[in-house]
Amino acid sequence: MADERLHGSAWTPYLFMAPAAGYLLFFQGYPLIEELYLSFTSTSLLSPRDHTWVGLDNYRDLFATSDFHHVLWITALYTAACVVLSIGLGLTAALLLDESFPGRAIARTLVTIPWAAPPVAVALVYIWMYNAQYGIFSRTLRALGIASGTENWLDDPSLALPAILLTTVWQIFPFASVVILAALQGVSKEQREAAVIDGADRLSVFAAVVWPTIRPTVALLALFITIWSLRRFDLIWLMTQGGPIGATNTLVIELYRQAFVYRDLGRAAAVGMIGLGTALAMTLVYFRYTQRAERAQGND
Repeated sequence: MADERLHGSAWTPYLFMAPAAGYLLFFQGYPLIEELYLSFTSTSLLSPRDHTWVGLDNYRDLFATSDFHHVLWITALYTAACVVLSIGLGLTAALLLDESFPGRAIARTLVTIPWAAPPVAVALVYIWMYNAQYGIFSRTLRALGIASGTENWLDDPSLALPAILLTTVWQIFPFASVVILAALQGVSKEQREAAVIDGADRLSVFAAVVWPTIRPTVALLALFITIWSLRRFDLIWLMTQGGPIGATNTLVIELYRQAFVYRDLGRAAAVGMIGLGTALAMTLVYFRYTQRAERAQGND
């Protein structure tokens, strides 16, 4: 009897999970089902309760236009660049901060400042920095003689997306560096020292000892940054509103535009479901990769 009271009923875990599951079902599951239904209807923002069932027409109309293909391309390019650059810079910063040097604690604190900055403030500061007349980027280019420095980065279709990427990576790479730095603390110092004694250089130590330990963390981090990049709205909308000429128009910006500019809730819901499907596909790829890595590790 004492053992049964200690371990409880077989339903005990489900009872503990019930409040969280109920919250998710009510506040996320129900709106998601509503959005899915809305994506198969023709619904105007002016009369949101009047639905006309159109089936897959919203999806067909979206994929039939070259503008939406451009939106998908911009979204994929923006997301991939955010993942690669953020993790690349974050890994570099984490490896540097993992070394012993005077003022390391202060450096670890300072590197988190961009991540803590509000996106609205970041957007306003970078809008000023990208200005053609008094922005620091244009002045630097003029001083170095690299360019005329008269270009307004956010108004140039060829420069707007790189400008948005630079701003985004500056803000999110500190999060990647902190997460990877935490993973580096789990790397065995004994294995590092043994590899050095065996004559391995820094790159070989990283490839043979460090990377296998932090790889699962980096993979999970890549998934998070992918999902965050797919749904990032505030920074892009505040800086370019998806322009110029759709150069920074991602899925989330297109969703907002369809819903509140064109007032087409049905098509906006279809855009949202496409974004959700993309995020779920990325999550599935991550879990497949994790399972394959675990099986390979088990075989070793």
